[in-house]
This record gives sequence, structure tokens and C-alpha cells, in this order.
Amino acid sequence: MTTYGLLIFEGAEELDFTGPWEVFTASSMLRDRADTVVLIAERPGPVRCNKGMRVLPDHTFGDHPPLDVLLVSGGNGTRHQVHNPALIEWITRTSGDASWVTGVCTGALLLHEAGPARGRRVATHYAFEDTLESRGDVTVVRDARYVVDGNLITSQGVSAGIDMALWLIGRIHGREHARAVRRYIQYEPAPPYLSDEPLLAQGA
Repeated sequence: MTTYGLLIFEGAEELDFTGPWEVFTASSMLRDRADTVVLIAERPGPVRCNKGMRVLPDHTFGDHPPLDVLLVSGGNGTRHQVHNPALIEWITRTSGDASWVTGVCTGALLLHEAGPARGRRVATHYAFEDTLESRGDVTVVRDARYVVDGNLITSQGVSAGIDMALWLIGRIHGREHARAVRRYIQYEPAPPYLSDEPLLAQGA
């Protein structure tokens, strides 16, 4: 059994955690619901995310189960949370006990402040790469969707967290399982407008 804990906070980017949430919960479902996936916030009550979505956490810093996987979301809220001692101390403490520590987008900022990303290779949102690198004691990889450095996995912005989460469940439960999850969630990116060719499917 694997327990995944996804950190949320005021201003967290919605897809940073809902994308991995979909991957982790689909993975659990395909394993006869063997795993546990929970949202964790500093306090109980609704959390207003970056685009206005209001989310209720399952646990707070003081009452969550032991975590095998810690995921730190990004979003504009990271600029404030980096100065939140309670949140930074929680990441420091919790990451020390987790088998895997992961971050999406600017969640790398919080992981750097808390310690796990210090001296490591990381990915982050393209617009934040210079800012993170200027903090020092970190190597920002600019040409990778996600980066694995030991037990630390970080991804570029927003939707890249889905790729990172799929890699992780493949590492934990095997590649064929990860492929089954990808098929179940129909994650086959084919974004429109990459070229001037017509869309694949159009109405009459």
C-alpha cells in the first residue's frame, strides 16, 4: 500500500495537484483501491486555489497518516508560503520520512526553502527558472518535462505534473501499470493549434 499526500495552500495552482491526484487515484483504483491519496493543508476548512477553486483538505499538518509520497504544489501562492514557517518546517520534517518527495511547477521554491531541493537538479515553470536559480545551491534543468534526482522528482509547470506522476507510479508499481493508468485516464496529449493543419475532428 502506498500513501500519497498532496500539499495544498491558498493560491496553489489547481492542475498542479488535481493532475497528479487523478493519476494516483486511478492507480489505486486499478490496484483494487490498495492505496490512499489525501489532500493536506495547514488548517481545516476550504482552501482557495490560484484560479478560485475552493478545496477541502482531508487532513492538516498535525493529523495526516505517514506518507510514502509527498507532493508539493506550485502556484502564485508559493511566493507567500515561502515565508510561512509552519509550512516550510512541515515540508522539512515530512520529506525526511517520505520515500519520494515530489514538486510541481513553483513547488520547487518551497522544496528549496525547506531543504529537499538544495544541491539537487530540479525542474520548475519556465517563467520561474531564473528566479529559482538565483537563490543558489540548486541546478535548474531547463529542457526536461520532469527531473529525477535520487528520491526527489520535480516537474515543469502545471500539466507536467501528470507526466511526473505517471513516471512515479511506474517506478513504484511497474511500467505496465503506469501504461494502464495512462490509458484509463486517456492521457494522450494532442493539443490543437501547434501547426496550421486542420483539427482532427470537426463538426459538420
